[in-house]
Amino acid sequence: MLERYEHFLKKFDEKLNKYFEEQCEFIKCKEGCSACCEVGEYPFSRLEAEYLMSGFIKLPNEIKAQIREEIKQLKCENPKMYKCPFLIENKCAVYSYRGIVCRTHGLAWFDGEKIQLPYCVNKGLNYSKVFDRETGEVFLPNVIQEQLRIDNILRSCDAEKFELECGEIRPLIKWF
Repeated sequence: MLERYEHFLKKFDEKLNKYFEEQCEFIKCKEGCSACCEVGEYPFSRLEAEYLMSGFIKLPNEIKAQIREEIKQLKCENPKMYKCPFLIENKCAVYSYRGIVCRTHGLAWFDGEKIQLPYCVNKGLNYSKVFDRETGEVFLPNVIQEQLRIDNILRSCDAEKFELECGEIRPLIKWF
């Protein structure tokens, strides 16, 4: 199953790369910027959590210990929103194994009713040039028409071609 999921991700990432390229003038994402990883609940499917852990086991022991400690602390605190436990020194320790929510973050897309903006617009980053904070209006000439929510993506026709069994979707911390 994980092998099929990797093939799906390869195709999905190709599509996302085109979206990021089309929207590049509005996107400020760069290595070391981790605003999207510092506060969230990070919905993951069972399949994504398994894939993430397949990357985790390949990490050096000291990084794994640091991540385990972060997870342990989060489990004790049980916050609704939290810093991703895989964020180490402003970088994702399991970047190649990250989930759909991580891969799509940074993009603006139309959900059928309104334009969904990434969290970092509130920090003056992505799409801040086309977002009016006072009115909440977005002046974006071309918006992505695909709904980039995890459930839509994992149940899409593209995903069905790979016969993925994604399982339940829940916040990342609830998988531990």
